[in-house]
Amino acid sequence: MEASSIVWIDTLFISFCIIGFIKISTQIFKLVKWFWSMFLRPPKKLTNYGSWALVTGSTDGIGKSLSFDLASKGLNLILIGRNINKLETTSNEICAKFGKDKIKIKTIVIDFEKISGDEIQRLIKAEIEDLDVGVLINNVGLSASGARFFHEVDSEGMRSLVNVNIESLNWVTSAVLPSMLQRRKGAIVNIGSGSSVVVPSYPLFSMYAASKSYVAALSRSLSVEYKQRGIDIQCQIPLLVATKMASIKKSSFFVPSPSEYSKASIRWIGYDSVCVPYWTHALQWCLLSAMPDSLVNSMLLRYFLGLRKKVLQKENRIA
Repeated sequence: MEASSIVWIDTLFISFCIIGFIKISTQIFKLVKWFWSMFLRPPKKLTNYGSWALVTGSTDGIGKSLSFDLASKGLNLILIGRNINKLETTSNEICAKFGKDKIKIKTIVIDFEKISGDEIQRLIKAEIEDLDVGVLINNVGLSASGARFFHEVDSEGMRSLVNVNIESLNWVTSAVLPSMLQRRKGAIVNIGSGSSVVVPSYPLFSMYAASKSYVAALSRSLSVEYKQRGIDIQCQIPLLVATKMASIKKSSFFVPSPSEYSKASIRWIGYDSVCVPYWTHALQWCLLSAMPDSLVNSMLLRYFLGLRKKVLQKENRIA
C-alpha cells in the first residue's frame, strides 16, 4: 500500500475519532448541566426582585401551591382569582401558616373570561400602585371542555379560552411591567404546557395547545427584550400535574402533586427563558423526543378519540 494511502486512512480515522469525542463530550456536558440545574443549582433569592409577588389563578392547583411557596420565601402576596370565597380561604390558610404579622396579602377578584383587557389593567394598576411587585406568576389557564374536533368547539368556548390563556397574560403583564422597568428588576413566570412544546401535536385540544404555544413564544421574545433591563422572563413547561384542571386526583412518578411541582418551579425562577422544572417531566420530554413524530401523533389521536367518545356519551346521558 502506498504511503499516501496510509496517510489518508490515518487522517480519516483520526477525524472520525475527533468527531466522536466531540459528540460524546457534548452529550456528557449537557447531562452534567441538566443535573446541576435540576438538583444542585441554588435558587435565586426572590426578595431581591421586590417584596411583593402577584399570582393569577391562585386558589387552586399549581397557583395555590406557588402562593404558599412564595410566602415561605418572605414575599407578600397579591392573589387574583374569580371566586371571592376561594380567595379568602387561600389568604386565611397562608396567614395561618406563616403568620399575619409576617405576610401581607391583598386579593383582587377578576374573572378573566368576562372582564375586558382595559378593565383588567385598570384594576391591577390601582392595587399595585405603591407596591414593589418583584415577581409575577401568570398561572391562570383554561382547558378545552373535553376532547373535540376544532369544528365542534362553540364560539363561547373559543372566546373564553383565548381570553383566559392569551389575553389575561398580555394585560396582566402590561399592568405590572412598567413598575419593574422603573426599578430595573423583576421576574415574570408564564406557565405554559407540554402540549405546545414537548409533543409534535395535540389533536382534539388544538386551541389549547396553540394558546400555550403563544405563551412560550411571547416569553422567549420578551426575555430577549427585557433581560438587559434587569427583568427575567421565562415560560415554565409542566406536563401532567395532579390538578382539577387535568382531572387527575392522585400523583405518581410522572405526575407530581401541585406542591411537588411548585417546589421545583421556585428553583427555576430567574434562569432559562423556557424550561421544564420538574425532573420526571424532563425525562418524559427526552423519551418522547426519541420517538418518531408520526408515532406520537398516532398515539395521542387514538387516546384523545377515546376521551371524546366518553365526553359524547356523558353529554347524551345528560340530554
